[in-house]
Amino acid sequence: MSSPDSAIDDQFRALERLRRLKYLLWAGLLAAVLGVTYWGLGFIGFQPNVVAGRLPGMYEFISTGFFPPDFQNFTIYTKDQGISGLQAIPASFGDGGAHIIESFQSSRQSLVKASLVTLLLGIMGTVFAFPFALVLGVLGSERVTPFPFNFIFRGTLSGIRAIPAIVWIFLYIPIGPPGQVTAVLAIATDSIGNLGRLFTDDLEEIEEGPIEAIRSTGASGTQTVSFGMLSQVSRSFIAWTLYILEINTRIAISLGVVGAGGLGLMIRNSQDLFEFQQTAAGLVMVFIVVLGIELISSRIRARLRPGEHEGKGLIEAIRGLFDPKKWLGVGDRRD
Repeated sequence: MSSPDSAIDDQFRALERLRRLKYLLWAGLLAAVLGVTYWGLGFIGFQPNVVAGRLPGMYEFISTGFFPPDFQNFTIYTKDQGISGLQAIPASFGDGGAHIIESFQSSRQSLVKASLVTLLLGIMGTVFAFPFALVLGVLGSERVTPFPFNFIFRGTLSGIRAIPAIVWIFLYIPIGPPGQVTAVLAIATDSIGNLGRLFTDDLEEIEEGPIEAIRSTGASGTQTVSFGMLSQVSRSFIAWTLYILEINTRIAISLGVVGAGGLGLMIRNSQDLFEFQQTAAGLVMVFIVVLGIELISSRIRARLRPGEHEGKGLIEAIRGLFDPKKWLGVGDRRD
């Protein structure tokens, strides 16, 4: 009969063996990743010495060819008046913003109009995708559709995700050539797969208690899904939708390169004309647009976190959305 001390020693040794095994597994995984990476670099013909030797030339090309950025195409006004460089930005906001509005209404291209087009492509694609993603995401959950029939919908979402948006825009060529209409359809289709999968995964993690409570009242299947399931994930669904909106804004820029308009098209055109300072201005606008939409989206998602509005009435919660301290992430959130 073993003593308590020996039993504790045996448990300690067993835990130590498990710890060592875990470290060995992580070391093996790291070695495999590094080995595949090394083999892959050789397979694609990557030569570190050649790349390192060309870095000084790349730095010179960027520093002399791209800078300073030329914002002459910022608005129609600055382009017609020949106002270039950074001076074009404050000049565009003269006359109470009339030059900005003129650029929005003009058929001619400008950076401010291209930025608006890029934003609209991302927003419209997300809006069109949401109802389809919601339906497929809900039906793809095993809590709603019994196994294995739920995999019909999960497989549909996986099939959609397998094709990137830049390929979808060419698949929609029978509707029209690559342009703003087909770009919206491509972004929406791509978002259905990504957003629907996120919705499905969220539904798999909800608590069973509220669902059973709704069922015990004699609620129908639709009512159970609406009030027992979706009510638990409404905040996370909104947060995921905003996150996909951030991604779709970036996708809209890449689709612009293949003819969808917006900032991507202006950047490609300036590159084709070797106007690299205007290309740099377009890249700066990309940074501003992406950073702006990500900042707004992240702050809205932060305000939707559980516990953010506990103990508050509706009026107080809405008023809190406009509190600058909380949008900046400072101050006491309990106030």
